[in-house]
Order: sequence, then C-alpha cells, then structure tokens
Amino acid sequence: MTWSKKCCVLILGATIVGAALRLPGLAQRPMHGDEAIHAEKFGRLLEQGAYTYDPNEYHGPALNYLSLVPAWLSSAKKLTEVTELMLRVVPVFFGLLLAVLVLLALDGLGRTSVVCAAALTAVSPAMVFYSRYYIMEMLLVCFSFGAIVCGYRYVRSKNIFWAILTGVFLGLMHATKETCIIAFGSMLLAVLLMLFVPDREKRFVLGKIKQVKPWHVIAGLMVAAAVSALFYSSFFSSPKGVLDSFRTYATYFSRAGHNSVHIHPWHYYLKMLLYFRYGAGPAWSEALIVILAVAGFIVATSRRTLLAANSGLLKFIAFYTLAMTVAYSAIPYKTPWCMLGFLHGMILLAGVGAAAMIKLAPNVLARATVIILLVAGGAHLGWQAYLANYVYYADSRNPYVYAHPTTEVFTVARCVQEIAKVHPDGQAMHIQIICPGDDYWPLPWYLRFFTGVEYSDSVDQNTPAAPVIIASSSLEAALAKKLYEQTPFQQRQMYMYIFDNPYYVWLRPQVKLIGLVRKDLWQLWQGGQLTEEEKPQIPQIKPQISQIRQIRFSTVLIGVNPCQKRTLRARRPQR
Repeated sequence: MTWSKKCCVLILGATIVGAALRLPGLAQRPMHGDEAIHAEKFGRLLEQGAYTYDPNEYHGPALNYLSLVPAWLSSAKKLTEVTELMLRVVPVFFGLLLAVLVLLALDGLGRTSVVCAAALTAVSPAMVFYSRYYIMEMLLVCFSFGAIVCGYRYVRSKNIFWAILTGVFLGLMHATKETCIIAFGSMLLAVLLMLFVPDREKRFVLGKIKQVKPWHVIAGLMVAAAVSALFYSSFFSSPKGVLDSFRTYATYFSRAGHNSVHIHPWHYYLKMLLYFRYGAGPAWSEALIVILAVAGFIVATSRRTLLAANSGLLKFIAFYTLAMTVAYSAIPYKTPWCMLGFLHGMILLAGVGAAAMIKLAPNVLARATVIILLVAGGAHLGWQAYLANYVYYADSRNPYVYAHPTTEVFTVARCVQEIAKVHPDGQAMHIQIICPGDDYWPLPWYLRFFTGVEYSDSVDQNTPAAPVIIASSSLEAALAKKLYEQTPFQQRQMYMYIFDNPYYVWLRPQVKLIGLVRKDLWQLWQGGQLTEEEKPQIPQIKPQISQIRQIRFSTVLIGVNPCQKRTLRARRPQR
C-alpha cells in the first residue's frame, strides 16, 4: 500500500473516531437557549416554507436551510415532528467534514501533518462538544477551511472549477454568520503578511498572484455573491434580506463591546484552552494542541524547509491563524464557541508541529517515543471529549458549558406533560410562562407540543390565571398578589407547587423557576400518578403538610410533587 493510500485510510479512521465521539446520545444534553431559538426559527421555515432574515438577531440563514435535509429525509413537516437528532446531526456532519477536507491539502501540508491534523480535529474536546451544538459556528469553520483549501487547489492548478468552488464556500461563510468578516479579513491579512517574507519567497508569492487569471477571480466572487444572495433572499422570496445582510453589521459592531454579560478579558480563550478547572471538577486542557501549534508556526515561518510541504500554504495558515487569534482575543464580546475558528487553525499548525517533531527525531527509538507521546496526548484529548459530552455535558465545571440549562428542564417538561394528560383540554391546556426579559428559553422547545402556551416577561394583574404557571422565582410575590390579594374571595383558586422540595428547579445557574398548578387539577394529577396501594393515602397528605410547613401564600396549600418518588429514585440533576 502506498503512503497516500495509508494516509487516506488513517484519515478515514480518524473520521470514524470523530463520529463515535459525536453521534451517540444527541438528545442527552438539554437544548441550549440559542439552540432552541434557532430550532424555533427553523420550525417556521419547515412549516411555512419561507424564511425572513432578521438583521438584529439569530445570524445567517444557512443553518436553517441546511437543516431541511435531515428533516425531509425523516419526513418531518412540522416542528413537533423534529427531534434533537435531526437538528444536531447538521453540525455533526460539518464537524466530521472538517477532518475529511484536509485531504485537499495533502500535498500542501504534508502527509504526516494532514493525518495528525485530522486526528486532532476528531478528538479535540471543543471541536467535539460544539459539533453537537445546533448553532452556526461549526458550519462557519468548515466553510472557511473549505474556501482555504479550494483556493489553494486553484493556485496550484489554475482550474476555474476550484475558483468557483472557492466562491461557493465564501458565499456559504457569509450566509452562515456575520463574524465571517473576521475570517475574510484574516485571509486578506495573511496574504499581505506573506509579502513581508524573505525576497526569494516574496518573489514566489508575487509570481503566484500574477498567474491568477482575473476573470477566474471575478467568476469566483460572482458565485460567492450569488450563493449568499440566494440564502439571504430566501431563494428570491424576500429580496430585502440581501440588503439586511449588510445592514446587520451596525448592530453587531455596537454590540461587540457593550454586552456586559459576555465581556471577558483578552486571555479568556487561551486560558480555557491551556488549563481550566472549577472547584472539585476535573482539569481540562488542550495545551497539547496549543504547544504543537506554536511549534508548527515556527516551522511554517522559518526559512529552512523541514517538511515536504508547500511553504506558501504553511505560511498562509500560520498568518491566518495568528490574525484570527489576535482578533478574537481583542474583541471584548466572547463566547466559548467563537474560538473554534482559530482553534481549527491551531489544529492545522499542530499537525505541522507534530510532523516536524517526528522528522527531527534523531533515531528510530526517539521517533517511536515521540509518536507514543503524541498518541497518548491524543488519547487524553479523546478522554476529555468523552467526559465533556457524556459526563459533564450540562455541568458548569465543564469549560464549554456556557450559560447552559440544567437537566431540570426535563423535569419541567415531564411534569407539564403529565398534568396535561388529566386536563380536559389536553395539549391545548392553557399554560403561562412568565420570566423577566423573556428569559425562558429553551422551554419553548420542550413545550412545542402544547398549543395553549402564553409567554410573557411580567405578571399581568388583569389577565386570568392559567391552570398551570411556570415563572421565575423572583416573581413569586407578584404571583401571590395576583392570585389572592387582587382576586375576589369567591373567585379565588388554590394553587399547589409542582416541583420537589425546595419547590423550585434551576433553569440554569442563578436562574430559578417555580411551578404552580390549580388545586383541582393537582388532585387529578396526583391521583393519576399514584398506584392503587398509594391512593388510599391521599387524604392524609394534606393534613401532614399543613402541620409541618408554613403556608407561604395566604389561603395557599403547599403540595408535594406527584413525581416525587420517581424523582428521588433518580440521580438529582447537576446544577
């Protein structure tokens, strides 16, 4: 078997490992609020067949349109027929495609570098974790790399096919997320920095640029514009979206430095990658990638050629990664998934660094030692990826869990579903969700089966109370006032607490929810949940509670959760 075939087999093996880390249990982790919002937007596209781009929120339309593929393959026509698997398999696919695309740079980076880069892409904890996230970031990273490798293939062959394919990827980048301009700027800056290399290589770069046919470039840019316009105009059904795709930058430039919730220091990303540990949780580190990337950067920018690789491509990736790292570190607005763009660049450089270390080993024993250490480091990354996705998947001790809902959202959904079973209206039951600032996501995703849900950000004293109320714990006093103080005595309804002691659940850290259900419905629910042996004990429950617990609302009885026995047998959700 030739080395090229071995290389392809090894990359295929890395992709299989990546799939094994990404595909299982895609519904296990609660939907992040951002995921749920994107899912709701996709639901409108699926059901109505139209999409309207919002220049103030939600990013580009590519994720929503590409999500139609698994939905159609599953014959889903409504959002209620869509599952987490159908949605999250989209970023999983593009996360795996990243490992395959390195084949297009086989002669540019070198065989060993490409194999190492594919392996690191497959097992990087951050790459794996956010490949399972229904957000745009993994798509943007994949399209950015696609544009780079297709551009490289065009420079090598001058074939217009690669120019057009580069344009397709550039258009998809713009149709995916507004932050694509950071990648565009970094690409341009990388080319300009290459002009500052020593004279011999400078002449080489200028020679390559002069060989590019202008009409090929124009064709590629026209394709990029066409692809972007197709998505933003919702395939010509909303032409205004094309203009909005440029107007949006006024919003994002103003937001970048003024959202205090997401303002972090310049070293936020690097610290997360090098070492992170919270409390008694495990230590997390992708320092292997960072250290190898530094080595790869030195190799790529040095005058001495250590590897059988294209020095132009090596330098381009080195400068591109540096520019991306500096740009994202300098922007005050930071969320963990935004680092994926430069992290992937680091992974490519890490592959170069690993190949250089193997090549520089003086003898067979030293080379075997280096390979063993690299394999051990890769295995450790894979183990962290497993922990991050299957053990600490909703735990704040995981550095990639950011403003994430706890698993107690499943408790909310389950209890509401069980109450609906005993309500005459079933899934049309009136439900009120009340949270300041509309901070109730991802509940709309888990309550998408219910048609009578009313969402609001404050307690309206003038509207009738629903039989089921889920509200922020900060609104408990306002609810008491509404239900009892401002309601005539003859019209008052007793409400019972839904959830277990201490009568609230965590939506996410620092955000608590209480649940109330009307007493008559609570009694039906409780009777439906108890076994025949337990039902005779129902009359004793209320006296016991009234004896041991102070009534918190005037004329309110505090009830126990009918799901309590089931919940207590299960492991308590991590908070």
